[in-house]
Amino acid sequence: MSFIRDTWIIFRRSMVLSLRQPLWVVIGLLQPILYLTLFGPLLQTIAATSGFQGDAWQVFVPGLLVQLGIFGGLFVGFGIIAEWRSGVIDRQLVSPAARTAIIAGRTLRDVVVITVQAIVLVSAAFFMGLRVPVGALLIGLVLVALLGAAFSFISNAIGIATKSEDALAPMVNTLALPILLLSGILLPMTLAPAWLQMVANFNPFKHIVEALRAVFLGQFGEPIVWIGLLLAVVLVVIGAWVGSRVLAAQTK
Repeated sequence: MSFIRDTWIIFRRSMVLSLRQPLWVVIGLLQPILYLTLFGPLLQTIAATSGFQGDAWQVFVPGLLVQLGIFGGLFVGFGIIAEWRSGVIDRQLVSPAARTAIIAGRTLRDVVVITVQAIVLVSAAFFMGLRVPVGALLIGLVLVALLGAAFSFISNAIGIATKSEDALAPMVNTLALPILLLSGILLPMTLAPAWLQMVANFNPFKHIVEALRAVFLGQFGEPIVWIGLLLAVVLVVIGAWVGSRVLAAQTK
């Protein structure tokens, strides 16, 4: 019960700070909306080619949702660096609050923000022509929340370990670039040459993107759907473990 209470206290404080600065929430949504508006229409022609399954929005929007979950979580580490510098983290570490709750509360705030952004993104996509079952949207939001949680844990861990924006920024970019290029977020990897498809198979996020695309195409029973959900859960567990260990190490 102490963990739940401490997590709620940290979450509530973090949420209040976010609500006082809604501009950052809007800025976080700006990139996927720009992709949706400026890049999505280009796919209308590509969708007519062989190897492209479904309509353009059923293929493109799942990629944007996965991108939102990954990038929405990856950059939150800058916030915890600022809080460490202002002494907030030190005061929380000397409090009786559970160490895991200190990072879990922040991650819960990030999940709520990312989920709200995903709802806005999907609403905009519906306005542009996306048509999928309600169940597909719910699974999509769950996947986005899981990815957001995993990367929030990891980004906060890197932030508190490095305590430097100069170190965090290149690490985030180094992590994000191969994920973006080898996951088929913007275009399906079925359009790629064979050697690139083989390399992409080692990228777990490619399977998560394919899982969400299968759901948007109404293929709920496909094995890739369960593989994608399982990978997302495993990423959350790994992220939570890494985040807790890094934060606990600060008190040694």
